[in-house]
Amino acid sequence: MCHEQGILKYSGEESKDTSTIQASRPMETRPKFSDSPNARSKSITTAVGPDTHGMLNQHLPGNQAFQVGVHDDKGQRRTMEDAYSFVVDFARIRGQGYFAVFDGHAGKYAAEWCGQHFHEKLLSQLQEHPDLLIPDVLNYTFHTVDSNLSAIAAENDKMHSGCTAVTAFLRIEDSNGKQSFLEGIDIEMSALHDRDHTITASSGQASVPYPTPEPSQQAESAGSSPVPDGPNEERKKKSGIRGKGSQVVSAIKSLAGNSVDGKDTDEKPNDVKSEPRESSKWAITPPADASLRRVLYTANVGDARAVLCRSGRAVRLTYDHKGSDKQEAKRIMDSGGFVMSGRVNGVLAVTRSLGDSSMKDFVVGAPYTTETELGDDDEFLIIACDGLWDVASDQEAVDMVRNIQDPKAASQKLVEHALQDSTDNITAIVVRFLSNSVPVMP
Repeated sequence: MCHEQGILKYSGEESKDTSTIQASRPMETRPKFSDSPNARSKSITTAVGPDTHGMLNQHLPGNQAFQVGVHDDKGQRRTMEDAYSFVVDFARIRGQGYFAVFDGHAGKYAAEWCGQHFHEKLLSQLQEHPDLLIPDVLNYTFHTVDSNLSAIAAENDKMHSGCTAVTAFLRIEDSNGKQSFLEGIDIEMSALHDRDHTITASSGQASVPYPTPEPSQQAESAGSSPVPDGPNEERKKKSGIRGKGSQVVSAIKSLAGNSVDGKDTDEKPNDVKSEPRESSKWAITPPADASLRRVLYTANVGDARAVLCRSGRAVRLTYDHKGSDKQEAKRIMDSGGFVMSGRVNGVLAVTRSLGDSSMKDFVVGAPYTTETELGDDDEFLIIACDGLWDVASDQEAVDMVRNIQDPKAASQKLVEHALQDSTDNITAIVVRFLSNSVPVMP
């Protein structure tokens, strides 16, 4: 484990025995993909009412915690193999967020599937493993998704694709790294199908009426490398280490469920439904408690990155898993593979990914994870595929958009800059943190 600059960094190298990690539930139906060769992300919409309640790729007007902007372009490639996703009020808790970019290769299928389902798998793992550290929850999620993609490939020879992935989970928690404000709330799963209420977490349970929003309307789409050095067991022993007030997290009790809005006309057909679907009309508002804080958890495989702007300085929160990396090359060779010209077995440039089932003996899905407590000096987050980072350094990207307050305009600026020197698919998400305060019910 590496601890610097208030950021806790963990490698997926020596994490839990992944041979025992399986998909949390078997897939009930075979996924069906569109006939288009391009990976499609769910259309970005804006909620008509005051809430998204955790809907996939849906903006929340007037959100006081953060704003999200997304832009993508297939560049000069014949097909688009990138996908993205974000969720405001993630896990039905106001002020939380989920953001991800998936950069596909050898086809669109892995990236497209992850764009639609990764957030569901994360929610499921949060619910099923409430006592795990969040980095471990992310690790389990990556391996669950990897197992699902391998199962898909086993059923269809045309779907042996893969993708790099970078995910970020913005979590509201108390000073002990827990979500104790949920302890007084007892909501049965059946109650989540009620479409007329929200939950306010205070000294006890409170249920208040909340107007049911009209169906969402389509809106124009707006919207130095760390060195891994510690096993999971060592991380747990050092759970008391603090950096800039941050502490290794111990538990989560957030609500979980499927946040895909099936009414969206541009949604990919017949997604796998391996988790129970909940109504989108419930949300939990944290109490007005000064001890609550915002912690950003990231996880990645491959060379897609997350970069934080802290007082104008770029802070990388991910690790590039490439064949040119000495530690990764050694791991590949120790597993019986080889690296030639920076490529695993002379084929794949990245050493970790989701999917790529034919190379799974060498190209693993174990993520690199970090955790960072956000403060007033943390301005925005850039999440992007390698198409951006191949032509711009972390600091150049931060400098380029620091003075652009609109995250949609900022993401477009980054993509357009990258297109000048790249022929690759390029996708960028910019998350601007509007305040370090936690949203509370007035």
